[in-house]
Amino acid sequence: MLQANWEPRNFLRAAPRVEFENTNYLGRGKRYSRFRVPGRSLMFPAYDLNHSYEDCDVFVSVAKLKEHVTAGVTLSMKNCFGITPCTIYGEGAGIDEPSLVPRGGRGLFHDGKRQPSKSAPPENDPRSQREGGYRIPRVVADLVAARPIHLAIIDGIASMSGGEGPWVQRTQGVHPGVLVAGTNCVTTDAVATAVMGFDPLADRGTIPFESCDSTLRLAESLGVGTRDLRRIEVLGTPISKALFDFKALRHTHQRFDGLDIGG
Repeated sequence: MLQANWEPRNFLRAAPRVEFENTNYLGRGKRYSRFRVPGRSLMFPAYDLNHSYEDCDVFVSVAKLKEHVTAGVTLSMKNCFGITPCTIYGEGAGIDEPSLVPRGGRGLFHDGKRQPSKSAPPENDPRSQREGGYRIPRVVADLVAARPIHLAIIDGIASMSGGEGPWVQRTQGVHPGVLVAGTNCVTTDAVATAVMGFDPLADRGTIPFESCDSTLRLAESLGVGTRDLRRIEVLGTPISKALFDFKALRHTHQRFDGLDIGG
């Protein structure tokens, strides 16, 4: 937040009855809360999270409408990747117990080069693929099954295309002018994926999942919701009229990359 020029103390002072907590570590809690994945999990049997995710009555995921280099798209489900505390799942997490402060990114989810702190359950199969396009969608699907999202809100009023952040080459600002919301994260993400010009039934090898598995399919396999638009009731503006074709913008990026600027 500081790197983005936001002042965290402004949030702390926003309203006297609003509790603002950094869930990337233990925070105000005395222990981490364990969330088990119902049935057969895809990556980890359970995840240890900040107590806030257990204490809340309603869990809302507010996300941006964006593409993602590792996961294809990042919407209400991928937004929950960040609920995992780096004190346990970070590159600098403690070995036996969680570290006191978060250090490093969540590299162990991406490449599996280490396990989380021994206080948390290890992954199901340490011999599974050590590749982000395989691991990240499975972690995200596990998380939304273990800690269900009650309300998914996807902000596509202003966003970017080509990737999830300015560190990705070929990104550019876009203004789809759309807001997608629903009470099931899989169906909401499926509609948002269609609004982006992609097929929510697509999987690895097909745009936008050229090099990754589909979080939509994996979450559907865990019984979280459906990605089949024929089974989803869409209210308000039809998808055809809300369409903002991210797929077409890829050709724009390619043409731009082909320009010879400055001789």
